[in-house]
Amino acid sequence: MATFRLTRRAALAGAGTLLAAPRLAFGQGTAPTILPAARPEANWGVAAGDVLADRALIWSRADRPARMLVEWSTNEGFRNAQPINGPHVTEVTDFTGKLDLSGLPPDQEIFYRVRFQDLSDSRAASEPVAGRFRTVPVSRRDVKFLWSGDTVGQGWGIDESRGGMITYESMRKTGADFFIHCGDTIYADSVIPAQIRYPDGTVSNQITTPEKSKVAETLAEFRGAHRYNLLDRNVRAFHSEVAQMWMWDDHEVTNNWSDLKDLSGNAAYREKHIGQLRANATRAFLDYAPLRINADEPERVYRKVSYGPHLDLFMLDMRSYRGPNSPNRQEAAGPETAFLGAAQLRWLRDGLASSRATWKVIAADMPIGLQVPDGKDAEGRALFEAIANGNGPALGRELEIAGLLSAIKANDVRNVVWLTADVHYTAAHHYHPDRAQFRDFKPFYEFVSGPLWAGGFGPNALDDTFGPEVIWQKAPGTDNAAPGEGTQFFGEVQIAGEDGRMTVLLKDLTGATLWQRRLVPEPV
Repeated sequence: MATFRLTRRAALAGAGTLLAAPRLAFGQGTAPTILPAARPEANWGVAAGDVLADRALIWSRADRPARMLVEWSTNEGFRNAQPINGPHVTEVTDFTGKLDLSGLPPDQEIFYRVRFQDLSDSRAASEPVAGRFRTVPVSRRDVKFLWSGDTVGQGWGIDESRGGMITYESMRKTGADFFIHCGDTIYADSVIPAQIRYPDGTVSNQITTPEKSKVAETLAEFRGAHRYNLLDRNVRAFHSEVAQMWMWDDHEVTNNWSDLKDLSGNAAYREKHIGQLRANATRAFLDYAPLRINADEPERVYRKVSYGPHLDLFMLDMRSYRGPNSPNRQEAAGPETAFLGAAQLRWLRDGLASSRATWKVIAADMPIGLQVPDGKDAEGRALFEAIANGNGPALGRELEIAGLLSAIKANDVRNVVWLTADVHYTAAHHYHPDRAQFRDFKPFYEFVSGPLWAGGFGPNALDDTFGPEVIWQKAPGTDNAAPGEGTQFFGEVQIAGEDGRMTVLLKDLTGATLWQRRLVPEPV
């Protein structure tokens, strides 16, 4: 498998700010304070997102109003660099900037640098922050990518004395082409205490900030939750070297949210209107996600990326169009059973049917056949947060999935694989109609991996509606298990350019492979 790495010389170009921490002053148990500077600073790193064969979305952030300047080159020494004037960054976007680089050569390593120019003095600019990515191939070369989810959850934050969020450093070392974040990119509803105790009795001294000292309600607090993750040097280094493809789930807003979530009894929230929380959370997510904005639906997260002849990637949004959590046992489809929603479901069905790629990978927020409970209703009936609702025929939200799986079979769509996170452990599932209550579908695999840095949970109970079988799994067996060996996971996919064979590897936070399987594609 071919890999590539930004050399130290390229990474340190322009005063070495690639891995430099933001200029912060810390007191014991206090929030960091930005120190003043005479010119703009860009200490929050860079990221390249939604990379295609000829373009990529470049993200960065300044510490004040400024003009974003980008230069790129196919040469690590930046010979013949192409300079581009990016957008002005202001309070409107929390000083974040995005530039959609176009006209790039396919299957080429691209080196880029970002500076921010002072608005009152064009001669004053920040030190450059460097990154790199590789554009999408048009030929059959080897491709490697990663996926996982769930960052800074359940009170587990950044402890620099313990190395910070080291899962990100292990992923960086893989030399992957890109990374899919399957959601819960932040935990807006999770407070980060200054100290937290590990199971061995030791105390972790964590970085804290005002925004992470309470649940996020205001736009500033949601933005602060995104900035918190970028205080970790592992996260910034990973973003600069591995292209990003972000999705979202519930914790970008609040736990288990839908548009009808009731916050009236939640004492942690002064803001009781879920619509206002969602609006603030969406604005913050779009400011900080290296995600290309959809021209027809500016807040749309689901999208397709074609990554060479062997891979079409379909990234879903299982949050924005769903009905409320319920016992999920409705016999007929309707607004209460919506999960993907009619428009997204049609987009996915048609996209799968028209795809000519060897593999059709569906990246989902949540697993299909694992039961994810959400308490009980006033009548004592169990409520469900995901698709599964307990053993039996397809009911409730399962009706959408049943229709989708039937369409995949009817259209003879081959080599469909599902990747997901959410449940805070790792597993390989195989779905087969011979084991299922609903049988009108082709067998398929679903691979689960996460969290990146959050409490470990699981394993969850299976639902036999679509006939899942656990091929392999690893879970801590306790709730909110501390980050460490056996509790943090990510997945890696390798696709061989020569014959299209796919190898799926499930890994722990050190990068050690726990389980793997090679899949041979059917002809397409």
